[in-house]
Amino acid sequence: MLTLTYEYKAKPTKEQIQMIEHTLDMCRKVWNFALRERKDWLNSRSCQVNACSLTSEYIIPVSVPYPNYNNQAKSLTLAKEQYPELKTVNAQVLQQVLRKLETAFIDMKRKGMGFPRFKNRYRMRSFVYPQLGKSEFLRDNQIKLPQLGWLWYVKSRPLPDGFVVKQARIVRKASGYFVMLTLECDLNVPNPVASGHPVGLDLGLEVRFVHSKWVAILRDEWQGRRGG
Repeated sequence: MLTLTYEYKAKPTKEQIQMIEHTLDMCRKVWNFALRERKDWLNSRSCQVNACSLTSEYIIPVSVPYPNYNNQAKSLTLAKEQYPELKTVNAQVLQQVLRKLETAFIDMKRKGMGFPRFKNRYRMRSFVYPQLGKSEFLRDNQIKLPQLGWLWYVKSRPLPDGFVVKQARIVRKASGYFVMLTLECDLNVPNPVASGHPVGLDLGLEVRFVHSKWVAILRDEWQGRRGG
């Protein structure tokens, strides 16, 4: 499977810009709430039972499970009844925020990455549409995205033949808004086959060359003194 990412300059309308900013704001709130939930759970398990303070420590019952992606995704669905503003954003977009947070915690343990940080409105700059639907969503210089509708973009280069658009990411930069399309092609790239004549290199070749050079200089100098 071959995957490519093409980036295009987006030309959203005023209504689409408002929707993009609203989506980024909701993604930031979901990220911060989910991160705080995980951080509180970890802090409640970090102290000894006989040393916890009832006023300053995080007290969470033992029966409460670790807030991983599955648990937080279920809580997000239930939270929409209490917070109707969550319904104004595509559900899959918010789920991708929780998936990204899950990946950040996995990388922290396996790759030694830093602890995930809270985000302000300047640090949350993109969101992902993981599915674009089965109907037609591309035409000329437009792409149809959930809740945004048909979005104009500058088609600086055509999409390669044989590739299928799998997901779209909206990115906010200092120079404007961009749409990044993830393309996939069912193509296996074979490993290059070794060919030609083998060449062996001596790692000490440079050291030996310098050593032999100094030997030659000292020999010539010694012969010159004897001749003098």
